[in-house]
Amino acid sequence: MFNSYEEVMDFCVEQEIKMIDFKMIDLLGRWRHLGIPIGRFKPETLQYGIGFDGSNYGFAPVEKSDMVFIPDITTAVHDPFTDVPTLSMIGDVFVIAQPDNYRFDQDPRSIAVKAEEYMKSTGIADEMRIGPEYEFHIFDHVSYECSPHKSGFSIDAEQAIWNSGDNEFQNLGYKIPHKGGYHIAPPQDVLYDLRSRMCVLMEENSIPVKYHHHEVGGPGQVEIEVEFGGMREMADKTMLAKYLIKNLAFQEGKTVTFMPKPLYAEAGNGMHVHMHLFKNKKPVFFDEKGYSGLSKKALYFIGGLLKHAPAVLAFTNPSTNSYKRLVPGYEAPVSVCFATANRSAVIRVPAYAKSPMQKRFEFRSADATCNPYLGFSAILMAGLDGIKNKIDPTAEGFGPYDVNLYNLTPEEQSKIKGLPTSLDEALDALEKDQDFLLAGGVFPKRLIDIWIANKRKEARKVNEIPHPMEFELYYDL
Repeated sequence: MFNSYEEVMDFCVEQEIKMIDFKMIDLLGRWRHLGIPIGRFKPETLQYGIGFDGSNYGFAPVEKSDMVFIPDITTAVHDPFTDVPTLSMIGDVFVIAQPDNYRFDQDPRSIAVKAEEYMKSTGIADEMRIGPEYEFHIFDHVSYECSPHKSGFSIDAEQAIWNSGDNEFQNLGYKIPHKGGYHIAPPQDVLYDLRSRMCVLMEENSIPVKYHHHEVGGPGQVEIEVEFGGMREMADKTMLAKYLIKNLAFQEGKTVTFMPKPLYAEAGNGMHVHMHLFKNKKPVFFDEKGYSGLSKKALYFIGGLLKHAPAVLAFTNPSTNSYKRLVPGYEAPVSVCFATANRSAVIRVPAYAKSPMQKRFEFRSADATCNPYLGFSAILMAGLDGIKNKIDPTAEGFGPYDVNLYNLTPEEQSKIKGLPTSLDEALDALEKDQDFLLAGGVFPKRLIDIWIANKRKEARKVNEIPHPMEFELYYDL
């Protein structure tokens, strides 16, 4: 938004800004923030930064936790949810050192910057443009509890089919059938106006929206798809979009979750990532004579991404809940392959994207529990490895499979490799396959080790807690 301290201050005077808020991303992908009065925002702030304890962000051990963040004024936005007029911007994390501080190599935003720099150094491309699809649920009520003697959750959505028989309050019908919400129209689509307000708010904050609609899941599942941008730029915008969406819903008495699978037997939330590479503003992925209009480099990129997919999922699908979405019978992919216009494949080539500048493919397994800086960077590094090593996806047995994979015979299906079925399996893959992430010093080995250790703890915690279904299955044995 701004290119100089003077531009920031001119805006603050014009808009009567009283507070400056700084947002930093922690290791897992949540924003943390710190605010200062406008009078304390000086030119030195942009040079020396503001100190904080990095150990609470999941990064450094306590004895080396003193760090500073330096604001990136190009990311500044006027926060629409604060009573006190506030300007918000992202902070980049630096390690305190003499004579000069240096960029913290585990800062997720730093890793995204290094991934883009590494891409340019290979000579393959100078820009990766991506377009995420944001799927999420909007609920009217959620409660959950996990204690030694009681465990469970309760969710409600006005439009859910389970409310069709409600006689306690006025009931006007028009509920959405089970798995029947795709592009449903009002009056069933009671969330249309809220989605529209979300899109307007995103547009006002420089996140161009392609479209929005109700998704397959009847109880409040929706999608907003945005226009393409640079990889690190879109990681920034993903964080901002989630902030705007959640806070607007909260302000209007609703609650939003990007959990991949909040409801059993309903469609889950993915974050399909469309991508293509450019060099000197020319598309790298187009060749009218290639399969589905894709160039050799595009196919090699697909080969690398599919070969490393199990390890990549440790970053793009980093929650135990992620693998409750990646199950057969839904549009979420479970097979490591590629195809054109086939939603059951991990990588889908959209048939409608025909022109050279539009030619691309999408990685369909990712979800929004990921830290977008790490998830997008892992996708890029896997694809670049495929181009560097000329990994042919067809020779590797990845397709193309231009058929419905669920209609194949069991024998044919057995020939196709499957995605990890749990977070632990994805972490196992990352332990064995991580050299492609270390190339060019993009992902620090220390960060990968910390990531695996933290995620192992999460998985172990979930695995150790008795599940309500276990009482139904085993209590009387």
